[in-house]
Amino acid sequence: MNLSLNFRVIGETLPDFLTGLTATVTISLAAFVGALVVGVIACAMSLQTPRYLRAPAVVYVDIIRATPLLAQLYFLYFGLPSFGLMMPEIMVGIIAFSLNSGAYVSEIVRSGILSIPRGQLEASAASGMSYLQQMRLIILPQALRPMVSPLIGQAIVLVKDSSLLSLISVLELTRAGQTLAINRFMPVEGLATTAVCYLIIYYGLKLMAYAWGRFNQVGATR
Repeated sequence: MNLSLNFRVIGETLPDFLTGLTATVTISLAAFVGALVVGVIACAMSLQTPRYLRAPAVVYVDIIRATPLLAQLYFLYFGLPSFGLMMPEIMVGIIAFSLNSGAYVSEIVRSGILSIPRGQLEASAASGMSYLQQMRLIILPQALRPMVSPLIGQAIVLVKDSSLLSLISVLELTRAGQTLAINRFMPVEGLATTAVCYLIIYYGLKLMAYAWGRFNQVGATR
């Protein structure tokens, strides 16, 4: 069986892969920022005592974690037009990924906050700080360090999940590989090039996680 790659064809279609790579990175970055916003809000609500604030956050996290991302993506893609909301496919994908990753980010942030001794929260409250001041000045700066590595891991998952956008005709990395496989009848070249592009993103994020771990080790020894 001949498994040699046709690098000439890969070179000819490289602009399509670069376009797909740019789209994947842009969409993933926008969705991750959205996930941070959604996750922090959901976490803040879940930590509140009033049930009317805590219950919606718990229900949201449970629903997102209990249903497949593909089902959520299709629900928004086909469901939003039923309510008169017409959006580009990329925007639908960003919203779907933001809501999906936001549930997991919420749990990451909540775990980081709960890892801080409760005595510090009580001491800051006794000093007259408001809840927002306690979080901004005392709790979050300390909780940030243990949260960064899991957040980078979630970003890696988000990048891989972005391949689902190929199912709604968004030209990202997976779609670029599918196009090469279908138009040139070269599935190996298409899939191999797609895999290499994902590996580049993966190792870039992994390097960031490693650098953050080294930074924490240096900071802990001082």
